[in-house]
Order: sequence, then structure tokens, then C-alpha cells
Amino acid sequence: MTVVREAGAPPTSLPRSADGSARPGRGGRRGPVGSGAWPYLLIAPTVLGMLYLLAYPLLRTVLISLQDFQLRQLIQGDARFVGLRNYATLLTDAHFWQVVRRTFLFMTVNVTLIMLFATLVALVIERLGRVGRIAVLSALVLTWATPVIAATTVFQWLFHSEFGIVNWALQQVGFTSFDRYPWFAHGPAAFTILVALIVWQSVPFAAITLYSALVTVPTELYESARIDGASARRIFRAITFPMIRPIFMLVFSLEVIWTFKAFVQIWVMTNGGPGDATTILPVYAVQTALSSQRYDLGSAASMVTVLMLAGVLVFYFRQMFRQEGEAL
Repeated sequence: MTVVREAGAPPTSLPRSADGSARPGRGGRRGPVGSGAWPYLLIAPTVLGMLYLLAYPLLRTVLISLQDFQLRQLIQGDARFVGLRNYATLLTDAHFWQVVRRTFLFMTVNVTLIMLFATLVALVIERLGRVGRIAVLSALVLTWATPVIAATTVFQWLFHSEFGIVNWALQQVGFTSFDRYPWFAHGPAAFTILVALIVWQSVPFAAITLYSALVTVPTELYESARIDGASARRIFRAITFPMIRPIFMLVFSLEVIWTFKAFVQIWVMTNGGPGDATTILPVYAVQTALSSQRYDLGSAASMVTVLMLAGVLVFYFRQMFRQEGEAL
């Protein structure tokens, strides 16, 4: 016979043992599901793969930066421990500090332009109709999906001194001085082309991410602000930006990391030239390791790059959290 307990009736007490303690029946819980070593075994391959791909190269780079590691040591394997001598050599080199200044300039220009254009594009997408929104988002996704080497090659052809369409277009509008103009032979011009390439490649991701944050802002807030007579600039400063600030800061941090360590575009397009006009820290590290066969100095330059990038991000996050605390 099935016993039905009325709603609100007290639960049936568990049977008691001889000492008076409750004794669970057959249906009692035996512990949390998935407890034991099985979850750790499931994630072990991923953790081990991550350690091999990330931790091991980092530790190996640190070790090489503390050794006398050149071509002979690479072949014979008799590297000698020299402590911080490579770092001292690097930090007392005036050319290295020129590269550091150029790296921070390159990062600042790129990140500023990326965040500015991405925010504007995201705001435009939000105001478009369904067809226009789909068209712009599709174009952004296709741009984002273009391989880095392919995009860099396209930009090389666009600014080719003899066959480039940029020189042809400038001549058509009256700038005859750009006939066979060698863009990649002038440092500022090559620097500008690289900035344009990286901004063009980076804006789609940032714009799509910021647009996804914009659609989460309640429309009631905009309607109330417009009723109160707030301008578009005031609405953005008082409503839109505070609401999307966490995503904005996340995108900003990612762009700082990606532009600070930009290597492929520079190496393929200019190889750090002309001269050292487009040489930033990652390119400098590879040039030092491969061209000069000073793998120890190249590893030291890589570690200094990592430390500088970490310092920039820590400083930035401290300022951000301090502002958040003051706002609260």
C-alpha cells in the first residue's frame, strides 16, 4: 500500500539506532556525485598539455637567459651558468632602451586607435537595422578570420612602390610625388603601415565584443535619459560606458597583450626595418637570438618583455580597481 503524506505535514523521522542517533535508510545519500580521483583524471591530459606547451618553454627560456648559451653551446650542450650577466648586458645597452621606447609607442598608438574605432563601430552596429547589422557583422567576421600572413601580404602589395594600388590612387588625385614611392624604405611610413595593418586586424574582435556588451544595456535607461533631455554624449558617459566598462577593460587588456607582443606582421613585412624603425621587443629578441646567435641575450630580452608586459597590466588593473572602489 502506498502512503501519501499531505502537503505541509512534517517529514517522517528516520529510524533511530540503539543509542538514539538517526540511522539513514536505503535511500540515504552516499556522498557527492563525481567525488574521488575521477574528475582529476579527466582534466589531467589538458593540464599536462598546458604545462608542456606553456610552462616548459617559459622555464627553458629562464634557464637559457641565465647561461652562456651561443651557437657552440647549442651544438655541444655545455652551457655554463653565468647568473644575471646577460640581463646586466642587456639593461646597459642603449640600443635596447631605444627598442623599449619604440615598443611602448607602438603599443600606445595601436591600442588607442583600436579601442576608439571598435567603440565607434559597435555603436554604429547597435543603431543599424537588421540587414545592415548582419552585413557589417559578416564583414567584421571575414576580416577577423583572414590569416595574418595573408593579410600582411595583401598590405605589402597595396603599398608596393611600383605595382601598389595606393601609389596609383594617390597619383590619380593629384599627388604626383608618390610615383614609385618606396613606402617600406622610410621608417615613419613603414611604422604607419604596420599600425594600420594591426588596427585593421584587431578592430573586428574588439567591435563584436563591445557590441555584445552594448545589447545587454536596458533600453529603459536610454528612454529615461532622452526624456530628461540628455545628449548622446551624456548618455554614453553616464549610462553606456559604465554598463559596459568590465567588457571594455577586458578587451583593452587583451589588445595591450596582443599589440605588445606583435611579431608576425613586423617580421613578414619589414623584418624590423628599415634600420630599426619597426623593431620592437619581440622582434629584437628574435634578431638577437638568430642573427647574432646570442640565444642567451635573446632569452633575456624575452623575459624582460614578459616582465614589462606584466608590469603594465598590473599597474593598469590597480588603477582600474582603485577607480571602481572610489565609484562605490
